Amino acid sequence: MRILMAGAGATGGYFGARLAQAGQDVTFLVRERRYQQLQASGLVLQTPQGTETLKPQLAQANSLTGHYDLIIVTVKSFALDQVMEDIAPAVGPETLIMPILNGLRHIATLQQRFGEDKVIGGLCKINATLGDNGEVIQMTPLHQLYYGALDGHNDARLQRVDAALRDCQVDTRFSDNIMDELWEKWLLLSTLGAVCCLARGNTQQILTSRGGEALLQGVFSEILSVITAEGYQTRPAATARILELLSDPATPMTSSMYRDLIQGFDIEADQVIGDLLLRAKRHSLATPLLNAVDVNLQVYLQQR
Repeated sequence: MRILMAGAGATGGYFGARLAQAGQDVTFLVRERRYQQLQASGLVLQTPQGTETLKPQLAQANSLTGHYDLIIVTVKSFALDQVMEDIAPAVGPETLIMPILNGLRHIATLQQRFGEDKVIGGLCKINATLGDNGEVIQMTPLHQLYYGALDGHNDARLQRVDAALRDCQVDTRFSDNIMDELWEKWLLLSTLGAVCCLARGNTQQILTSRGGEALLQGVFSEILSVITAEGYQTRPAATARILELLSDPATPMTSSMYRDLIQGFDIEADQVIGDLLLRAKRHSLATPLLNAVDVNLQVYLQQR
């Protein structure tokens, strides 16, 4: 299977590297700066088990040739419009596109651009970031990759994707209910991002502060009400696990949006929080805590 990994940051770099190490034909689509960095130093993985370096196959938008069987999109959500233009020449009649982005807005955007039959569901769970020299740093052993047809019908095309991905040295989950997995990932990441960005700290600091637990639970409840109104079929055991994970004061957690914010980078405010508010308005739901978070993030973006 010919695979194009759109992006070689922490997510694309890690999972793309594992696919390449498993013998898959993987090309990384990157910008000029990342291209030069990877050409010079290779793709470096720093994991709890040690450091690995590989020489990746690289391409830039103007050098893509031929169609790919699978395109995995791993850029930040605010870069989606540009990456859709970049990958367009690589999309053929049999190409499948698997976005691993935060939120859910990107699914409709990709379907509108390339067709509903080409977009499948995907998400990852990994604690990883890029180091100062462009190395991919995996902070914990967690490295799960979920994928499946958005309508739950995992046909022969999806079976081929599973065959390519399941032996790539990561924990793969071939799901027949990927939409619920996507809703639950959004519940987790948006709650985490909201409380960390609003309080400017990790969950341990928040939970050990006066009112911190109530803030986290309040944000969680607002988000759960929104995604339920939007079609999420609540799985009580799953949502209870998410809240339990977030509420553990012994485990300090932060979101990628918070880490981007404290470094002064652009953030996925509209995709992670703003889209929830639009959906809440559609159902006349009161979300005062989410509104406070959104105002906070918009002021940050104005001040960048």
